[in-house]
Amino acid sequence: MPPVREQAAPQTPWPGGPGVGADAAAETAYLPPVRDSAAEQTAYLPPVQAQPQPQAWDTERTAYLPPVTEAAAERTAYLPPQPPAPDAAAERTAYLPPVPSAAAAPQAPAPAPAPAPASGSAGPDAEYSPPTLGGNTLRAVDPAQARAEGRSPIIDPGPQSAILTAALGLLLAGAAAFGPYALLLPLIALQALTAAGWFRLNGMWPARQGIALAFAGAVVADGAVLAVDDPYGPGAIIGTLGAWVLLTLVLQLRSHADPDERMYGLMASVASAALAIMCAGFLAADGEAVSVGAAAVAVAVFARALPLPTVPSVGVSLAAAAGAGIAVGGLTGIGAGGALLGLAAGVCALVGLRVAAYDYPSKFVHMTAGVALPLAVAAPAVYLLGRVVG
Repeated sequence: MPPVREQAAPQTPWPGGPGVGADAAAETAYLPPVRDSAAEQTAYLPPVQAQPQPQAWDTERTAYLPPVTEAAAERTAYLPPQPPAPDAAAERTAYLPPVPSAAAAPQAPAPAPAPAPASGSAGPDAEYSPPTLGGNTLRAVDPAQARAEGRSPIIDPGPQSAILTAALGLLLAGAAAFGPYALLLPLIALQALTAAGWFRLNGMWPARQGIALAFAGAVVADGAVLAVDDPYGPGAIIGTLGAWVLLTLVLQLRSHADPDERMYGLMASVASAALAIMCAGFLAADGEAVSVGAAAVAVAVFARALPLPTVPSVGVSLAAAAGAGIAVGGLTGIGAGGALLGLAAGVCALVGLRVAAYDYPSKFVHMTAGVALPLAVAAPAVYLLGRVVG
């Protein structure tokens, strides 16, 4: 058998020359070594974590993409760790104080409700009392809370302010016997209490400008009454009141407050000035009438503060005022006409007490308006009836 010669490797075949297309090796002679297609495509990529073996066409399509991790972990990779979401009931009560367990402390049996008093007013241990004509003896610390609880807005001033009113009334009655200038000192104290108490009774505090304005009007009225003759005293009082109403209106119009607040301030200022100026009626009235009326107010207020039911207390106070009018009228020369004057002064005193007891007043109101209003409201009646019975 003839020997077989080894065929030499093809030498630099030319395109289109001999050996082209002879076999696959000849065609790829100048190409780099061929590796696995998937390995070649991902040769320069970072190592990929082990994943489930994809299909061949899937690997080729994602060869140049970054490594893929779990979808949820990748989306929340840069978010801070989240605490487990509480259930709905715990979330709603998160900021409430801890509630003791019901099993820890056994519930005590509920006490039987106490029967309501026959008089219709609440007992001393009741949370609130219903509105009554006689007033509410439970002092309300917060008026808004008292309104919400249904408490009566009427709180009577009580015996302390009654004693102060009686002392001031007796001082006016005694000073009137010595002339108008002796009457001026207790009268100025009465006017100051009236101006301050009315603003506080209306819930306006501090109101220094309004109080000063009302008190200045009262002092001007006193000076006007003393400057004119006796028949012109009422005209001086009315003229001062008109001028002060106009002055108060101008000052309120210059205010930069809200319209509602300006209206409240205007009403309170006018009323306070009017009441303080009306007290000057004691200067314009006869001295005998002032003594009778002031003494009747003192006795009526003191009798009203006695611990009696409402209707008997009103009757006793009016009878005491009439009796005081008769007694002091007999001493001053007015005579039996003092009964009418004392009764009218007693009615005015009870009206002033009722006003000072309205709308959950504070102790400051009781010590100012509760002392001054009974005497201030009685001043016009003392002047008018004093001229009638004198």
